[in-house]
Amino acid sequence: MIPRPSLPELFPDFHPEWILAEDADLIVVDKPAGLSTHAPEADRIDDVVTRLRAFLRGRGDAEAYLGIHQRLDRDTSGVLLFTRRREANAAVARQFEGRTVQKTYVAAVAGFGDRAPRGTLRHRLVPAPGGAMRAIAEAGAGREERGARREDRGARREDRGARREDRGARREDRGAGGQERAAGGALAITRYRLLERRGDRALLELRPETGRTHQLRVQLAAIGLPIAGDPLYGGAEAPRLLLHAAELRLDHPAAGAAATFRSQLPAAFEAWLADAPADPYAGGVAAVERAMREAAERRYAVARAGDTTAFRLVHGAGDGLPSLSVDLYGEHLVVALFGAGEGEPGAPPRDVVLDAAHRLGARGVYLKVRPKHASVIVDARREEFAPRHAVRGESAPEALTIFEHGLPYKVRLGDGLSTGIFLDQRENRRRVRELARGARVLNLFAYTGAFTVAAVAGGARESVTVDVSRGAIAWARENLDAIGADAAAHVVVEADVFPWLKAAAQAGRRFDLIVLDPPSFATTKKSRFSAASDFGALAALAFRLLAPGGRLLACTNHRGIARAKFRRHLHEAAREAGCDIVQMKDLPDPVDFPSEPGMEPHLKSVLATVGAPAARAGASGKGAPAAKGAPAARAGASGKGAPAAKGAPARGARKGAAAPARAPRRGAR
Repeated sequence: MIPRPSLPELFPDFHPEWILAEDADLIVVDKPAGLSTHAPEADRIDDVVTRLRAFLRGRGDAEAYLGIHQRLDRDTSGVLLFTRRREANAAVARQFEGRTVQKTYVAAVAGFGDRAPRGTLRHRLVPAPGGAMRAIAEAGAGREERGARREDRGARREDRGARREDRGARREDRGAGGQERAAGGALAITRYRLLERRGDRALLELRPETGRTHQLRVQLAAIGLPIAGDPLYGGAEAPRLLLHAAELRLDHPAAGAAATFRSQLPAAFEAWLADAPADPYAGGVAAVERAMREAAERRYAVARAGDTTAFRLVHGAGDGLPSLSVDLYGEHLVVALFGAGEGEPGAPPRDVVLDAAHRLGARGVYLKVRPKHASVIVDARREEFAPRHAVRGESAPEALTIFEHGLPYKVRLGDGLSTGIFLDQRENRRRVRELARGARVLNLFAYTGAFTVAAVAGGARESVTVDVSRGAIAWARENLDAIGADAAAHVVVEADVFPWLKAAAQAGRRFDLIVLDPPSFATTKKSRFSAASDFGALAALAFRLLAPGGRLLACTNHRGIARAKFRRHLHEAAREAGCDIVQMKDLPDPVDFPSEPGMEPHLKSVLATVGAPAARAGASGKGAPAAKGAPAARAGASGKGAPAAKGAPARGARKGAAAPARAPRRGAR
């Protein structure tokens, strides 16, 4: 079954307003930040070239030819030119290769101080670790910059000399096999001019005379002015990389006359320069709708992949709309407001957000209200926190099927604060599917069994799905039945995870792949769990059940657990369990869950692979001692399908009452 695309009108192939100029020979576009010029991967569909070609074909141009002569980094915005006919290539290529095309950029930097208002940067660039470049100042560069203070006299002579030197450098590069790692590196020359300064912040006009990888970014960083929003080179915190291709000048390939193409500076530059906290909701419905549409644009690849109908459309401050998330489920949206309890300041304006969301074209909009303090919530199904029906437009069916990488999952949009699936785990479920062939899989704190569905679809030979909530386990069975899973091979167990793990270890059970994604906090009548204090003990119990060569996928979205600390927890847990970790790999969040600027991703995911059992007492798993510090209150459950405490919210609190399974905070699921 092929899923129907979600709100296709929200994700067009290309926005016509992005086209700055077009004729028979050229098409010039205003590239947004976040789009690659041309993706090297054959299956990528979200780069400018692929999308623009699809747009041109949609207009009736069967060939949709685009000649690529210029590239911009993914996070750089601005003027990007393509040829539309092969006959135009030679004239355009000569200008780009001969450095006669004049490119003008604008960059935002901090710490400009009393530097000269204009100057010339000359460096040799060499590769550095992590995909970065390193700039080595040319001898005499300081004298050149001092000369620039004298109103840049002789600039034209210097330009001509620089171009001659650059042509020589290119010949040297070609003579060395075209490798920029040749002795001395590749020459990079950039002229800069101060446009505006406010306090410590400044906008610079940049005119590169050469075209090297990351040239502007690395050269400014080398003189202590990294571009704002550029973590690779140490730039100040900003909502995006503040580098914009503002202007491009060249001779038209047909007419021969000079042609100039300009792009307006994005509003983010002025906002950053002003250094004033802006309220993204102050502009009302139209401004919030615009921000939501910009966020949706960054999900184009997910939306148009053809196999996924549910994903996050807006992720809080990572998309410039703090304390707000918007999730797309087919033709419906689910809006979550964080810190929105009665009397809590700073929450987004409810009606403004809901009206803006509805204007995106959704059939209906649901609301979830997540107060800053979880103790405020007594019953997560109360209309006050989670209205059962859509608050804008039409309600969805009570049980709605969505698709993720082609797999069906049942969700309920009006059933409490959670819907039945955690969308931030989409790519981890894909990884589980890829790893599961022939494996024995254990899914802990399984909720509605989404990870198990992925494992079964990937060819797992058997699985065990464990959760303390009776309702969640019944839901998991429904999800597994929907894909034809054999109930004898793929069992679901209603049990408290800690005692179940101890009993399984005593029984000598082993698994090839274990998924461990507990809630940040959970409470039953007999036990309490906090990821901050109990995750290590939990992981040690899980490690004891891994077969040699087995893998543990461990996840947490507890904000108090940094990635480095999380890895330490896992290393210590493995040692306690007598396991030898042979590989530990950090897994990235999906693209629809961008981090808040300057913050770690909200979800930390690690895939740990173990080798042969270490020669330690108690490491065999039979009779293995409980992990040190495991909550004693859990010992009351039998371990074999122990019933949940009546009304228990464990993983719980996902369903409900006492404490949400994921702490209700900004950026939470």
